[in-house]
Amino acid sequence: MAERPSDEPNPDSGSISDEVWDKFVQDTERDIHASAPKEPSARARVVTERLRQQDARGEVPDGWRTGPAWREMDGRAARRRRLWAILGVPLAIAAVVVANKPSLLLGDDPGSGTGVPEAVAASQLPAETAAPTAAPSEVAPVTPTLERPFAGSPAARWADGAAGIVLPKATAVGSFSKAQVEKALRQTKELLVDANLDPATLRGERPETALGVIDPLQTGVVDLLETALRKPDEKHDPLWMFSRYDPAELRLAGDVVKTRGRMTFEAGESASFVIHADYTFVYPLARTDGSTEVARTVIRRVLDLEVSDPVKYQVTPGKLFVTRYDQEIGNSACDVYDGYFHPQFSTGEQEGELPTGPTLDPYDRSEGIDQNPAAGCGVASRT
Repeated sequence: MAERPSDEPNPDSGSISDEVWDKFVQDTERDIHASAPKEPSARARVVTERLRQQDARGEVPDGWRTGPAWREMDGRAARRRRLWAILGVPLAIAAVVVANKPSLLLGDDPGSGTGVPEAVAASQLPAETAAPTAAPSEVAPVTPTLERPFAGSPAARWADGAAGIVLPKATAVGSFSKAQVEKALRQTKELLVDANLDPATLRGERPETALGVIDPLQTGVVDLLETALRKPDEKHDPLWMFSRYDPAELRLAGDVVKTRGRMTFEAGESASFVIHADYTFVYPLARTDGSTEVARTVIRRVLDLEVSDPVKYQVTPGKLFVTRYDQEIGNSACDVYDGYFHPQFSTGEQEGELPTGPTLDPYDRSEGIDQNPAAGCGVASRT
């Protein structure tokens, strides 16, 4: 179900009656259902069967399934799954939707100045306080541009950058005071901002603030990240923690990265409390070769951080202990381990291998990150 715009008046758009809104939602859902494939394609069946046979023969390497095992995580592994956007998939959906609603090509699209979608795009969503019950509704298929890099994306209604990381109200937890909890929440935001939003980090520079938040006694994590930044490879990938693109090849289209998610905290075991962060970041990228085409990479990060009592445990006061770091990346090349995003553009050669995993929606925040170890590198249904 589409999320209804705020009831508060918007000076830049007209009010929407219940009848108009209901018709818009019904039309949108009908178009989406009409465009959905009724059965897997021949290619999908071939890929699925090939994967089944490879798995039966034990040909899938362990690292491909689970990522690196960090000893400090009590045996839990940091997982990595990339969702590689095949251009034909979103274009096929767009073609069907436009065929059913030709007005979308005649100006009735988000930001065009007329119609209901304009009001939807203009109304920023309130902060996320709980897991949504479904993926965001499909948006009119508009090609993103340098001037409108989020056109045709649900992220158009998301907050800009750090404004999308809203801290929960701090309270005392166990032996930790409200001030101590509040400090750890601020540090978590600092880590997320520096790792995913800071322009220098995005250009591949060293994320000093993020690294400085992690407990130096957690040597397994610290050493892995240091190696990944210095010499990335399949077993040491900085994208597990940091969002980066190669400035020699790509640039940010505009100066905004869209952000949506939530942060919570609760008492942990053994005199500690745990902070849980779940955020999705949307990066509009353009090539540096003079092309004006924009491609979006979408990454969802799930991070758990623990703060323990330094009186009872060997930890560094004022630092955070990483207990989980999972991620899903939509529209970045499969099996390329140079530590950078590699989005697919409609023109130019595609890097990496063909995807072999399932088709998933990188905007769907209604469920936890899929922990199926055999998922592999899949296909993003939209970006």
